[in-house]
Amino acid sequence: MYISSLELADFRNIASLHMEFSQGTNILYGENAQGKTNILESLYMLSTTKSHRGVRDRDMIRFGREESHIRSLIMKGGIDYRIDMHLRKNKSKGIAINGQRIKKASELIGILHIVFFSPEDLGIVKNGPAERRRFMDMELCQLDASYLHNLNQYNKTVENRNRLLRDIYMFPDLKETLDVWDAQLVNFGSKIIESRRRFILDLNGIVGEIHGKLSGGREHLSLLYEPNTAAEDLEERLRFSRERDIHMKTTSTGPHRDDFSFMDGEIDLRRYGSQGQQRTCALSLKLSEIDLVKKMIGHRPVLMMDDVLSELDSGRQNYLLNTIGGIQTFITCTGLDEFVNNRFRIDQVYRVENGMCTKKQEPDMTGLENDIAVRSE
Repeated sequence: MYISSLELADFRNIASLHMEFSQGTNILYGENAQGKTNILESLYMLSTTKSHRGVRDRDMIRFGREESHIRSLIMKGGIDYRIDMHLRKNKSKGIAINGQRIKKASELIGILHIVFFSPEDLGIVKNGPAERRRFMDMELCQLDASYLHNLNQYNKTVENRNRLLRDIYMFPDLKETLDVWDAQLVNFGSKIIESRRRFILDLNGIVGEIHGKLSGGREHLSLLYEPNTAAEDLEERLRFSRERDIHMKTTSTGPHRDDFSFMDGEIDLRRYGSQGQQRTCALSLKLSEIDLVKKMIGHRPVLMMDDVLSELDSGRQNYLLNTIGGIQTFITCTGLDEFVNNRFRIDQVYRVENGMCTKKQEPDMTGLENDIAVRSE
């Protein structure tokens, strides 16, 4: 599986852009706030239909424009997929696969699988449970279209139930209608809990070995899923917490309160791990995603690392760079020193500046002055 090409029009700070990629390692370098992450964001949209930043479609349209276009050619299992995505400010996005418009965005799920690694992921261990839930959701939505459906429906149900809880304060007779929303929460929520339980179980079969290599065998990492409630207990817990929810005007029970922990034996590394241990856990987790995707779909995913190397020490950098062979990789960075110093193989280099790209003619890391212009305005 690999991304062959990308075309953008009026996406973020990019007016017009065409790029062709290597099946190996592609480097996007340049100063901060020039558009490197925007390119990766557009590719992530093709995998999940959503931004990894969690923003609305309208926020990705270039300032002063009403719409944006993303077009890409993807190769998977010897089959070409041409994906066209049309973002509009005041309408839902339009998506076509090989020229055929799809009715639901979820129909795109499963064509392209991406493991996205950003500096924020290094805080997934020490930061709050919302980031860990987001990690589970981002990966599961790529692997399972039914999970994406269940998650979207569950989130909408929570919003509607919370709105009703606020209305009950002024109109107590509405209390009886909570049963309708509770039934939907149980339906969709129990499926989410079960999917997350299996996901963490599958990751546990991979992450321990990777973490052992990263830590030199000094630590033995395991993941522990911490659901807010078991799937079979969700209905009863909702009834039990109803009066409290009415008083607090919010839904206090369900998978939107889930978490998972990083355990080294009996030690919870979220609370008691050093910064170095926590970063090693996060790196192990992201590397485990690659093997899990390959195991579940039979193809290695595309790896994207957004300015991650500068956040890692040399030992973790070397391990990461030596691990990603045989997989299409996109790496953003501000400079090329790390790759030159480590003599790491690079197949394609782009310089990104002010939403424009120049493609390096030879990927041997010498003669940067030989850059040639890529069609970009």
